[in-house]
Amino acid sequence: MTTLALAPDEQSVAAATPEPDADVLARVADRILWLAVRMVDHANRHRPAGELKVGGHQASSASMVSLMTALWFGHLDAPDRVAVKPHASPVLHAIQYLLGNLDRDDLTTLRSFGGLQAYPSITKDRFDVDFSTGSVGFGAVAPLFAAVTRRYVDEHFGARPDARFIALLGDAELDEGNVWEAMTDPMSRGGLGNVTWIIDLNRQSLDRVIPGVKAARMMEMFRINDWQVLEAKYGRRLTAAMAGPGGDALRDHVDSMRNERYQRSLAMAGADLRAFFLDGADPAVARSLADVADDDLSAVVHDLGGHDIPTLLDAYRAADAEPDRPSVVFAYTVKGHGLPIAGDPLNHAALLTGDQVDGLRAGLADPDDEWARFDAESAAGRVVARTARRLARPAHRPTSLELSVPTGVGQRSNRAVSTQASFGRLVAQLGRDQEVGPRLVTTSPDVAVSTGLAGWINQVGVFHHARETEAHDSGLLRWTEHLGGQHIELGISEMNLFSMLGQLGDADRLHGERLLPIGTLYDPFVCRGLDALVHSLYSGARFIVAGTPSGVTLSPEGGAHQSSVTASLGLELPGIVAIEPTYVGAMDWLLCDAVEAMANDPDGEAAYFRLTTRELDQSPFERAAERLGEDRLRRDVLAGAYRLVDPDGGPHRVTLCASGPVLPEVLAAARDLEDEGVTARVVDVTSLDRLHRGWRASLTTSIRQARRPRRDFHLAEVLGTDSGPLVTVHDASSHAMGWLGSPIGRSVVPLGVDTFGQSGTIDDLYALHDLSTEMVVNAALAALDLAS
Repeated sequence: MTTLALAPDEQSVAAATPEPDADVLARVADRILWLAVRMVDHANRHRPAGELKVGGHQASSASMVSLMTALWFGHLDAPDRVAVKPHASPVLHAIQYLLGNLDRDDLTTLRSFGGLQAYPSITKDRFDVDFSTGSVGFGAVAPLFAAVTRRYVDEHFGARPDARFIALLGDAELDEGNVWEAMTDPMSRGGLGNVTWIIDLNRQSLDRVIPGVKAARMMEMFRINDWQVLEAKYGRRLTAAMAGPGGDALRDHVDSMRNERYQRSLAMAGADLRAFFLDGADPAVARSLADVADDDLSAVVHDLGGHDIPTLLDAYRAADAEPDRPSVVFAYTVKGHGLPIAGDPLNHAALLTGDQVDGLRAGLADPDDEWARFDAESAAGRVVARTARRLARPAHRPTSLELSVPTGVGQRSNRAVSTQASFGRLVAQLGRDQEVGPRLVTTSPDVAVSTGLAGWINQVGVFHHARETEAHDSGLLRWTEHLGGQHIELGISEMNLFSMLGQLGDADRLHGERLLPIGTLYDPFVCRGLDALVHSLYSGARFIVAGTPSGVTLSPEGGAHQSSVTASLGLELPGIVAIEPTYVGAMDWLLCDAVEAMANDPDGEAAYFRLTTRELDQSPFERAAERLGEDRLRRDVLAGAYRLVDPDGGPHRVTLCASGPVLPEVLAAARDLEDEGVTARVVDVTSLDRLHRGWRASLTTSIRQARRPRRDFHLAEVLGTDSGPLVTVHDASSHAMGWLGSPIGRSVVPLGVDTFGQSGTIDDLYALHDLSTEMVVNAALAALDLAS
């Protein structure tokens, strides 16, 4: 562990790169502080009457100004990528404005519709944002997984320009569990010397001052996990005082002072500060400060490394000097530094008053124009101009790979087979395609074999950056690690899975190479990784994820492993299409379609496949193919539903809609109903999501154009005008499919899983949740009665 000022060997590394003049960078930092604070002030004091408080985190921004000024104007190069602490977004906006990437008018649009976003956003902001942040913790780990992705891309497609992957995060952000899950995963550690985390150690969270012992424990956690730990603790003035007479005592006094007491001292100055600071101190501490005038005392004892730009630049260079390990810089700062609210324990959401802003304007802003950039001929203007040229890079434009992706690999089966097993075989077959195969990459949180990827791993091997192993052949699985492997194995962390998929699915933008990532996990644990999934989707990443096995059909495993809400989540999440195939032929088309969208559609999205281990007879699908023809059936499958059974009409018609493993019970119920004189159409729903989107698109168009609603959507077509009442049957929450009758005005009896499951057989669990053949028949008769 290193505290900066640097040790002699590190000083030689730091001296190798000339740094801009510290006084000039200090002026740049002052202008950034002013612009960031004024942006927030304008957003709040100039909002329409009656609007809610806008907010904007002036204090959290202030503690980051020196860190970000040193980074952007003294350290970064164009290929580098940075995730910015969410609450420091006004600082990022101010920097981008000075660099010419935002217009003057943009500064008055913070947190307004169509304006600068509250938190950095790849998809919503008006400039090139490297990583979306906002849900704390996920932006922090994104550069780590981006570095893993860069390593993979370099090994498979040739080396890219050297790049550093940097995260700026708050100390309280380290409370998030996903940060530690990412940092401890073996895949995210070895060889990643291009990763640096910079911790804004302002010792405050939203509600309180954080005890000092917590920082020490966090540093130890990083060291244990083989990170280089650096501290930018003291600025140059405090370091100089510690080097003089009594300096050791001064250092001990500062180091041992409780955070709460040090924070109280931030509001003091002059003789009051001296008396408070020296209370209970060794007499040598007083001697170390004897030559410091009262008026200068605060500038010395409050001189922390996180606000001293030369100290920060030394720390950043020391991080670069470590080639094999990630580095973390703990930069000691004051929350609200440079503002009247500095160090106030309740300053997180505080806003400066008008008088306070006016006082700040007088000291920091251009007196003639409060929004002005620097004069181009000034020393600060020249530094900004050089930085703008150094960091310039072409804007990314989503493009198509123009791959020739097959519409299907032709996989069918004349025996009973599960969708989980079929998914793994389909991935392996796609991997043999000369165009698609090289870009496929899979990842899984230690469940690759149990989610069906063994055959694929046997075929391509496991990616590892540093070692090549002899194949470990267990009969089912041949595990070989090497640089050319196309499977990335993670530890048991669903958060890491979705963060990894998010970066693999954004490789085109960050690394100039489109990948086709596929992840697998147990479906019940989609919920454990949900925040990371949402973050990756919000960031615009494209990938395929298979949740398997799903539902109470995984009957022996009990309620803890039986998912019921994931179908609803897939339907409701933007940026991802939810798919639940029943038969191999349908899944073949759906998977190839999802791969084609990832590869060739510039506006493509992610796809979620909800699968099962229940082996199903494939003959009903083959009969539907004979009746409808392959082209028509494929069209309907991709649109979200098709008529699996479509008997001639009768005096009483009911439609049974279902997905996945419950289809055998539904088909049996249709036969039983026929025996009772009730004809039943059976609709296999392959994607509730696509059905819902089609209906909503038609309805929304009609509403926005003030026209009568049309029924030209696929759900209306597949149900038909003669559908009668509906029964929906789903190994998931009943409401997920229960809406299907509404678009065409039909009554519905929904069957599904609305309580926690338990261990048992499939028959036991289906009976418990009313998914048995008998209950489907009873539901159909009830539906007919309701419709009469």
